[in-house]
Amino acid sequence: MLKGKTALVTGSTSGIGLGIARTFAAQGAQVMLNGFGDFEAPLAELRQTGAKVVYHGADMSRPEQIADMVRACEAEFGSCDILVNNAGIQHVALVENFPVERWDAIIAINLSSAFHTMRAALPGMKARRWGRIINVASAHGLVASAQKSAYVAAKHGIVGLTKAAALECATSGVTVNAICPGWVLTPLVQKQVDARAATDGVTDDEAKRRLLQEKQPSLQFTTPEQLADLCVFLCTDAAKNVMGQAWAMDGGWTAQ
Repeated sequence: MLKGKTALVTGSTSGIGLGIARTFAAQGAQVMLNGFGDFEAPLAELRQTGAKVVYHGADMSRPEQIADMVRACEAEFGSCDILVNNAGIQHVALVENFPVERWDAIIAINLSSAFHTMRAALPGMKARRWGRIINVASAHGLVASAQKSAYVAAKHGIVGLTKAAALECATSGVTVNAICPGWVLTPLVQKQVDARAATDGVTDDEAKRRLLQEKQPSLQFTTPEQLADLCVFLCTDAAKNVMGQAWAMDGGWTAQ
């Protein structure tokens, strides 16, 4: 479904981003990966689909590196047709105890990086009169939780940025939307599961159940594959009039 398209997915060496990149490659897209940590294994895995896949190690807190990444994508593939802003980090603390440097890092990587990628990619998309921008927000882009002030602020900001950009692009052939996952069992969430298991003195399975029970009525984790399929849909002609939406896939979290 995506043959002939090029996708840049930030934060795509693991978790949700890797799931999206994996599905895009399987659907025929050329893919640029980005993220910290090991990138050789996901690079090799995605190349087995036959897709052309490259990696760029831009630090998503550095605007100049972000701009270089988008330029490199366009130079390597000839275009950046699909942009998925997924890079994100987390820190949990009360507002009065929240380290200033952690606040700044979360806002930079979870929110400002999406502005910088969009700013760099939109001119080419508008010139070609086709583009898809998908910002990975969160249920926390729609509702809040205690001790996650920076993350909630950033994800609410992503939803607002998505709406503003969608209005600007409404007649351009470019759509801008956000997806809002609930609990997804990424390495980031597994750390929270591990912490709960240690604090409560329970098994991993019980810690997962307790985590889900607090927020997610389905009592099931959303999977990266499910989110990836939603992203593919948003890239099709069927979704060309879907604009500025914050699409929740959260097991009923935000329906409460």
